[in-house]
Amino acid sequence: MNSNRFSAAAVIFLATASPLVAQGTTPQAPATPPAQTTPPRPTPPTRDPNTPGYVAAKELPDATVPPNDVDGNFIIGPTHPPASEMTVQDGVPQGTIVNFTMSSADSKMYPGIARDAGTFGTPDPNDPAKLIVSTSHPAPYTRRVAVYVPKQYVPGTEAALIVGADGPDQLLFTALDNLIAQKRVPVMVAVSIGNGSGDAQGSQRGLEYDTMSGRYAEFVESEVLPLVEKQANVKLTKDPDGRATMGCSSGAAAALIMAWYHPELYHRVLSYSGTYVNQQWPPSVENPHGAWEFHERLIPATPRKPIRIWMEVGDRDLFNPNVMRDNMHDWVVANENMAKVLAAKGYPYQFTFARNAGHCDRAVKQQTLPQALEWLWKGYHHP
Repeated sequence: MNSNRFSAAAVIFLATASPLVAQGTTPQAPATPPAQTTPPRPTPPTRDPNTPGYVAAKELPDATVPPNDVDGNFIIGPTHPPASEMTVQDGVPQGTIVNFTMSSADSKMYPGIARDAGTFGTPDPNDPAKLIVSTSHPAPYTRRVAVYVPKQYVPGTEAALIVGADGPDQLLFTALDNLIAQKRVPVMVAVSIGNGSGDAQGSQRGLEYDTMSGRYAEFVESEVLPLVEKQANVKLTKDPDGRATMGCSSGAAAALIMAWYHPELYHRVLSYSGTYVNQQWPPSVENPHGAWEFHERLIPATPRKPIRIWMEVGDRDLFNPNVMRDNMHDWVVANENMAKVLAAKGYPYQFTFARNAGHCDRAVKQQTLPQALEWLWKGYHHP
C-alpha cells in the first residue's frame, strides 16, 4: 500500500494492423468484413451558446464562474484562469492518498473484455443507431484505485463520499484539501477509480461506463467500497444524500447512471462533457439509444428522482467523433437537451456552457471544480 501523492499521466497507445501479402499472390477476400480501424477524431465545430434551440443561459463576465447557490444555465469563458483552490496552499492540511489495485481475476461482475487495438466497428446497414463490433473479446485488466482521506477525518466515524471515474484524479484531491479546510464542503472521502481499460464500444471502460443499468454502481458497492474501507481504514456513510458521483465524458455518463439506477445510493452528480449519446454496447432492447435515452425519453417520462446534478460542456466538444451517423453523437446538443429536460422536470441542476473549450477541458475543470463541488453539496447536513 502506497500512501504517497502522485500525478496521473495519460498514455495513449496506438496500433495499426498491416497484414503482409507475398509478392505475386492475390490475397483471399475475408469471410466477413474486417472491423473498421479507428480514424483520427475530426476537429469539432465551435458552437454558439445562443444557437436557436439551445437553452437560454446567462452570459457571465469573462474569467468568472456561476454562483454556488443558484440553479440554471450559464455561459463562461473564453478565458479560464485556474481557481486558487486548485493549487496546494501553505498551511492547509493535506489529506492522505491510499493506493491499491484490483484485478479482473478477482471480480465477479467484470471479468474483463477488450477491443483489438486499431479497430473500432462498422454501422449496422439495417440500423445506423447500432454498431457492429467484431473484435471485442474476453481480456484481463488491472485497475488502480486512489482513496483520498482528508486530514480532518475522525477515524471510526462515517464520512461523506464522492466516487470519481477514470481515476486517479489529483485535481479533485487538491480541491478537496482547500474546500474542506475552508468549510465550504463537508469532510468527505474521495474514491477515484481507474477504468478497466480501453474506450467506447467493445472496451471494458465502455462496458462499465456506457451501459444503461445499475451494474457499475453495484460493482462499486460490492467490490470496490469494501476494499476502500479496509485499505484506507475509513467508514463510509450509507446516506445517499451524503454520496456523490463524478466523471468526465463516459465517466460522467456513468456518474449519472449510478445515481439514476440506484438513487438509494447516490443523490449528487458532477458531470464534465457528459457522454449522453448513443454509445452503449452491446445494445439493449430497453434503451436502444444508450445514454441519449436520458433526455430523449427517460427523464421526461419518469417521476423526478432525488438527484442534484452539475453539468458542463465545451463549445468545441465532440461532434460525430467516430463512424456512426445516427444524429445522436453531438455532445453539445446532448448536454443542452439534458438541461432542457432537467428544467422541465424541476430537477435542481446547474449547467455551464464553456466558450473556448474542448472535450473534458482541463483548463475549464481547473477553473470550475471548486465552485461545482460547493454547489453540488449545498443542502447536505451531516448527521
